[in-house]
Amino acid sequence: MYTSGPSHIHNDSPNSVEASAPPLPPPPPPFALDSYEYSTLTTGIPVNYSNQYNPPISTPPPPPPTPPAVNSHSSPVPWSTGLCDCFSDCSNCCLTCWCPCVAFGRIAEIVDRGSTSCGVSGALYTVILCLTGWSCLYSCFYRSKLRGQNFLEESPCADCCIHCWCEGCALCQEYRELQNRGFDLSIGWHGNMERQRRSRGVDVTPLEPQGMTR
Repeated sequence: MYTSGPSHIHNDSPNSVEASAPPLPPPPPPFALDSYEYSTLTTGIPVNYSNQYNPPISTPPPPPPTPPAVNSHSSPVPWSTGLCDCFSDCSNCCLTCWCPCVAFGRIAEIVDRGSTSCGVSGALYTVILCLTGWSCLYSCFYRSKLRGQNFLEESPCADCCIHCWCEGCALCQEYRELQNRGFDLSIGWHGNMERQRRSRGVDVTPLEPQGMTR
């Protein structure tokens, strides 16, 4: 016969299973928590993953400071003599007054560095003067070229105005300027180059061919 008594059959109800099972970790927190807070809640150990998920952004170095702009050209230098100092060189003044074509031809040969001769420039100056009477329009270009070569200031006014209003004084001033810079205008460009080579001690005499020796 079966006796009534306490039942030794285990109760496998769901409530007993949930009571005996270990606790589950909490669900992941919302995205408002950072990695440091999430690791603390799940494991209890503070671990910082900020460098793993948010690597440092390398910023480029700042550009080097730009040096200040330096002006390679200095201010224009004044003329060695004034426009009205014609009587400081009487020979130059007489040459320009009586033969302006010769004075201009000598100036043009030095300014052109020997590419044109005194005779050609002087003849062209005379032709323009006889045909039109406006030779100053031709000579003013050489004043501008002379200023550009020696970085002279444009004074007292524009080059064209100086030659149109006072052609003789302009030619005298340009003639004296070249003389003060060491040029002898009476011997031309090539003569001045020959004199400079001789002053430096360079022998420019041509070598004679030697005969054949056995």
